[in-house]
Amino acid sequence: MESAIDKHLKCPRALSRRVADDYQPPFPMYVARASEDLKQVVMGYFGIQYSGSDRKEKALAALRHVVADFAATDGPDHYDLTHHTDNQGYDNLIALGYWRDPSAYQRWLTSPAVAGWWASDDRLADGIGYFREIVAPRAEQFETLYAFTNAFPGVGAIMDSVSGEIEEHGYWGSMRDRFPISQTDWMRPNGDLKIVHGNPERGGRVVVLAHDNIALIRSGQDWREAEGDERKLYLEEIEPTLRAGMNFLRDNGRDVGCYSNRYVQSIDLDGNLLDESYDIGHWRSLDRLERWAESHPTHLRIFVTFFRVIGGLSKLRLYHEVSVFDAQHQFYEYVNCHPQTGMMRDAAMADG
Repeated sequence: MESAIDKHLKCPRALSRRVADDYQPPFPMYVARASEDLKQVVMGYFGIQYSGSDRKEKALAALRHVVADFAATDGPDHYDLTHHTDNQGYDNLIALGYWRDPSAYQRWLTSPAVAGWWASDDRLADGIGYFREIVAPRAEQFETLYAFTNAFPGVGAIMDSVSGEIEEHGYWGSMRDRFPISQTDWMRPNGDLKIVHGNPERGGRVVVLAHDNIALIRSGQDWREAEGDERKLYLEEIEPTLRAGMNFLRDNGRDVGCYSNRYVQSIDLDGNLLDESYDIGHWRSLDRLERWAESHPTHLRIFVTFFRVIGGLSKLRLYHEVSVFDAQHQFYEYVNCHPQTGMMRDAAMADG
């Protein structure tokens, strides 16, 4: 049994864990490991938003353009593609790229082809919306958790190895305890979201300024290999309960501290749905995410359902990754998206 926090990220604890030192978790879980040279990663969510089937092909063409740009020099080390319908009825496609090297991301972002396409006035006249939500946690600012040990999705795909069985899981507060920074920092938020360019009600380009310690969770389910009873168990018992909780956060997140919640399904480049889904949740703070997870009926139903059926799961792959960010390492831009999109919903217009 080993700690989720890797040896080179350990330091004397100023803040205690939520459990006793002799705690034994109820089942095995694992985390991704990175070599000491990994100091910071970049997670780039590049979105296309459209309304109406007549605009689907244009949206898919834009998604393919983003993916083609990913293949350029200094593009992401790993990416995946998703679709979801938001609570305003708009379809959204997202290409999510992960970089191990922030400087490579900056070179890619500022390359003439990438920068020119995003800055072009054509983006304002395409009849579809675009967004970029870019976050870059330092190595001590993110944690992972997997029920399997190979072919990691998400940020795990750009890590170097896997841990043995870890101690910090299976109890309330274990998510925080897996963060290296939790040894010395409460990760408290400061300030509020502010719109520093544009006006969501008028469309066009809008930029939202973030605050320190916004938390982002990607929590995933992959049932591609699940068959028979296990597949039925997931689709008929687990997934409906999960969807209800995710839709609650999508529609009522403001009340519990969730800025944006998207329950997405993986797709291929033609928009075909794959047997994999994940939640993308931006929260005001890790504390607000913890509070919902530990006490809100919508999450407790998910938790109880999972523990009731876990004995019947062998091929279903479950995981999550959670990050917090410095304000300066976040960028949120929306182009002709509806005002409820992403971080715009809860952002106030900056003074002046």
